[in-house]
Amino acid sequence: MIVISPHLDDAVLSCGQLLARSPGSVVLTVFAGVPRNAHQRAEWDVRCGLGEAGVAISRRRDEDLHALRLLHAEPVWLDFCDAQYGEPADTHHIAAELRLLFASLGVQRVLYPLGLFHEDHLQAHAATRLALQGLQHIHGWAYEDVPYRGKAGVVDQRIAQLAQAGLRARRTHAMCEPQARALKLQALEHYASQLREIGPGAHHDAQAPERLWKLETDEANDAS
Repeated sequence: MIVISPHLDDAVLSCGQLLARSPGSVVLTVFAGVPRNAHQRAEWDVRCGLGEAGVAISRRRDEDLHALRLLHAEPVWLDFCDAQYGEPADTHHIAAELRLLFASLGVQRVLYPLGLFHEDHLQAHAATRLALQGLQHIHGWAYEDVPYRGKAGVVDQRIAQLAQAGLRARRTHAMCEPQARALKLQALEHYASQLREIGPGAHHDAQAPERLWKLETDEANDAS
């Protein structure tokens, strides 16, 4: 199993229990790159006490490594930059990178963000769907993005938006097992720099059942 994570914490926040139940999985973080101006001080990084961008990414990768090690998952970090750094990536370029990795890893199951609220989450969703086109051997599911799914009406609005784009969404999982949940919470503690600013609401949401959605079109060759 491979989980597409927009940032260096999203996979564990949203799919930590599934990862705990699937040792040997890969977590692929799309926006894990250091910007050209590694000395810039982006607002989110400053609020998290991380300072310069280069330091922030190094610290966050270290946190991700320790969290995923606890879940027996392997990190893969792409060099595209978080939106806060002002270096937008091309969605087709991201999709091309994903397709190459899908082929090299021999993946058969892909989880990717439903694409709630944040522009990086929306782009990770779009790039993954693009990468999956025509790959009938890979089964894709969209996960609900924690903590954004906790915002009133956000999930319903996203499902309606996808319906307007011709996609039928069917919820497929409500995962909440005590042992897996406990391991997920232990893993989340490694993201210390992020938890302070994300707030207690995200920690509470992370304990709730993890929900996946199957997105389908009428075309038989749609991969997701």
